[in-house]
Amino acid sequence: MGGGEYVCTLSEELQQRAKEEINEDPERRAQDIEHIRDWLKHQPHIKARTDDWTILRFLRGCKFSLERTKEKLDMYYTCKTLCPEWYKNRDPQDKKLRSILELGMALPLPRVNEGHRRVVLGRPGIRDPTSTSMDDLAQNVLITLDLLLEEDETIGVTGMELVLDTKELTFQHATQMTPVAIKKMSTLFQEGYPVRPKGLNYINTPAAFDTVFNIFKSFMKEKMKRRVHIHGSDLESLYKEVPKEVLPVEYGGTNGTIEEIKKYWLDRVDARRDWLLDDENYGVDESKRPGKAKTSADLFGIEGSFRKLTVD
Repeated sequence: MGGGEYVCTLSEELQQRAKEEINEDPERRAQDIEHIRDWLKHQPHIKARTDDWTILRFLRGCKFSLERTKEKLDMYYTCKTLCPEWYKNRDPQDKKLRSILELGMALPLPRVNEGHRRVVLGRPGIRDPTSTSMDDLAQNVLITLDLLLEEDETIGVTGMELVLDTKELTFQHATQMTPVAIKKMSTLFQEGYPVRPKGLNYINTPAAFDTVFNIFKSFMKEKMKRRVHIHGSDLESLYKEVPKEVLPVEYGGTNGTIEEIKKYWLDRVDARRDWLLDDENYGVDESKRPGKAKTSADLFGIEGSFRKLTVD
C-alpha cells in the first residue's frame, strides 16, 4: 500500500462489511479523504502524512466520523512526538534494535482467510530485562504495528486480535511495567491508533500476572475490558477464541513456525527501512498549536487513575 491515490484491494465481501460495520461509502470516500487532507493542511502544528491510504486508515478506524478522525490524527501525531523514546531511531540496521527485532516479541500471524480478523502474537517475556527495557519492547511493538497497518488493508474492516503469551515474564519484567509506561501504551493504542481490537487473549499467565494486569485494566475502556480473555495454560480455551489454523505450530496450530514468521517480519522491516526512517519526520510542533500546547502530563498524567486504583 502507500503512495498517492487509493486503490481498493478488498474483496466484495469485505467491501460490503465496510459499508455495514464502519459506514464506508465508496461514493463519498474520496470526498471524505479530501476533507481530512484539507483540514490537516490548516493545522499549523501537525506535520502529517497526507496520502490517501494513511488518511483512509484513520477514517476507517473512526467509522468515518470526520470529527473523531481529526481528534485521532491529532492524538496520534501528538503521542508520536511526546514519545521520542518509542518513535525515534527506528533504523532496523541499528545493532541493538536489530537484536531486539530478532527476538520476535510481536508477530503478526500469517492471514489464513480474508474474513477473519488478523491475529498478533505477543511474547513480551522473551527479552532479557537486565539488558533491555520497557521502551525497547514498546519500540519493537510499534514498528511491527505500523508496518502491519501500512501493508494489510483488511485490518481496518475486520479488526485485530491479540494473543499475549506471558509465560516467560518474571518479577524483573513486571517491575519495569510502571503505571506511567502502561498509561502511555494504553493512551497511544486506545486514543491514537486507528485499530479496532476485537479480543485480548492472555495465555500462560504466571503468578505475578494479576498485579500488573490490574494496572492495565484500570486504564482500559469498558468495551475493551469485555473483550479480555484469560486462558491460563489452557490452550483448548484459547482455540475457542482463536482457531488452531491461525496459530503457529508451537501453539498447537498449523500456521507456520515461530522461526518462519519471525524471518518474514524481519524481511518486511528491512524492506520498509526507508519508510521507517522517513516516518521520523512526522509529528507535531506544540509551539504552533492553536490554543494551549499539550504536554506529557496532559496526555499521560496518572494521578487521577491512581486515586481510582486505591479505591477499587
